Amino acid sequence: MNSAAMKHYLTEMVRKLDEAGINALIFQIRPEADAFYKSELEPWSRFLTGRQGQTPDDPNFDPLAFLIEECHKRGMELHAWMNPYRVKSNINSELAPNHIYWKYPERFVKYGTQLFFDPGLPENRTFICNVVEDIVERYDVDAIHMDDYFYPYPIAGQTFPDDGSFSTYAASQGFSDREDWRRNNVNLLIQQIKYTIVKAKPWVRFGISPFGIYRNKRSTPDGSGSETNGLQNYDDLYADIKLWVQKGWIDYNLPQLYWEIGHKAADYTTLLQWWNANNFQQPLYIGQDIKRSLDKNELDVKIKQSREMAFVSGNCYWYGYLITENRNGEAEALRNGAHRNKALIPAYSNMHKGRPDKVKSLTDVFAPDMHFLTWDYKKQTNNPESAKYFVVYRFRNGEKVDIENPENIVAVTSDNFYVLPYETGNTKYTYVITAMDAFHNESKTNKIKVKL
Repeated sequence: MNSAAMKHYLTEMVRKLDEAGINALIFQIRPEADAFYKSELEPWSRFLTGRQGQTPDDPNFDPLAFLIEECHKRGMELHAWMNPYRVKSNINSELAPNHIYWKYPERFVKYGTQLFFDPGLPENRTFICNVVEDIVERYDVDAIHMDDYFYPYPIAGQTFPDDGSFSTYAASQGFSDREDWRRNNVNLLIQQIKYTIVKAKPWVRFGISPFGIYRNKRSTPDGSGSETNGLQNYDDLYADIKLWVQKGWIDYNLPQLYWEIGHKAADYTTLLQWWNANNFQQPLYIGQDIKRSLDKNELDVKIKQSREMAFVSGNCYWYGYLITENRNGEAEALRNGAHRNKALIPAYSNMHKGRPDKVKSLTDVFAPDMHFLTWDYKKQTNNPESAKYFVVYRFRNGEKVDIENPENIVAVTSDNFYVLPYETGNTKYTYVITAMDAFHNESKTNKIKVKL
């Protein structure tokens, strides 16, 4: 697409997701050590312009900045999704002349038909963190996100080629077992990324969507794994996700529970209950395969089960194009089912407990062509504890004000005004406005009675 078409496409994508009840978008911005944004560290992505390193036809167009603005207009979050280690998903792909590979080819390894940063090299961790720091400092992202790609998925009959880094670093780091050393390499990256984000903007979150099985019960000496029989984060991808949650190195966990209910090797319900009991009461979302769930007529049941879990705070749908394209009614399934009402993003009280100041001077204003509410607040751009956006609730005359019921939400907005609908001119309502900080803590209410 040219830049004009891309702007239209991204705007429509955000609109369609918003209308389907989505309140946060996880968007891939770094698939192959490249960029969907202006970067001096990595080249433009071939998935954006057709060839890696090729600049968009409009040199002023920055897709990430544009997408953040479109999401924030609608009260949605933008989570910048990055692949940490992958450089080529196909070894025959052409790398741009300014790709870091050409400067330091010894820092990369080929495995199968792909090319990767060697996770055992400290300089690679530093570079990846430099990329994260650059994004967080220059863009108003709500989170940095990584999925299940750490050490690559195992290939039968092939060993990951890290003999060089293992022989150089393992002994000095206190490791003789290669698998423990690999896990430590990923642990170090995750910890370093978290510290990088906190140093730049402490309100920006760090989230992971790992493969859905941490460890099978048969693989754990103490039997603490799940009653499953499949590939494992801990043993096969060297991703010790439980440790990251326990240590606070990540701010939310989003395991990919893409299997159906009753699956022989990985039953959805079994895994849902296991993660609910093994996430240390930290923010937990559930990754849903929307196509597989709708094909099996299980989506509403799965979401209902997730909402019955004490420590699950929401669901995430893979993959988003199915909702925006809506070829088989995916958007309607959400709008008419689980997403009948707007949902607020849960407060990250693990990061900050508190409330922003409530809005002041709530007033209804009659203009020649509209009737609207407006309110004052103290705007503090670099203070994450101040108001960042607002929630508008509406209650019928005589109805109890209950902001815990999402049926009463009529808007989530970054504006400090709300245009009122017109009914008969005699119907009484109470409108309630609350402010939300960058951690999604909600202020006390301010309310006003109006006639519509």
